Amino acid sequence: MVSARVTLVVAAALYDRAGRVLIAQRPAGKHMAGRWEFPGGKVTAGESEREALLRELREELGISVTAARALMRLTHSYEDRDVELSLWIVERFAGEPEALDGQRLKWVAPARLAREDMLEADRPFIEALGSLPAPG
Repeated sequence: MVSARVTLVVAAALYDRAGRVLIAQRPAGKHMAGRWEFPGGKVTAGESEREALLRELREELGISVTAARALMRLTHSYEDRDVELSLWIVERFAGEPEALDGQRLKWVAPARLAREDMLEADRPFIEALGSLPAPG
């Protein structure tokens, strides 16, 4: 059970046909604005991780996920908050990702993710993704 002070978050490794991964820049006004992260968001009360992933990607990117699987989870402590992150591999989706939440988006080759200004909590995901073949 996650403590009340830990925020449960789902994140997506979403690939394009070229095998690149989509990352999103946190918009102005949000915690750690300007830093890059994997798309996703908070799991709300009564919602499963899968339901949160599908909702967040629909709201943030305008896509419908048709196949996804959990890859790994971790906890990370920032100075002002603790997060428990669950990374999902999105194996199939419908639609073209759009920046619907005021964020910038970019596709990055997995081998180049470590060069981006990613959130610290997402760094272990970069290593895990580097050892996997891209879906498809």
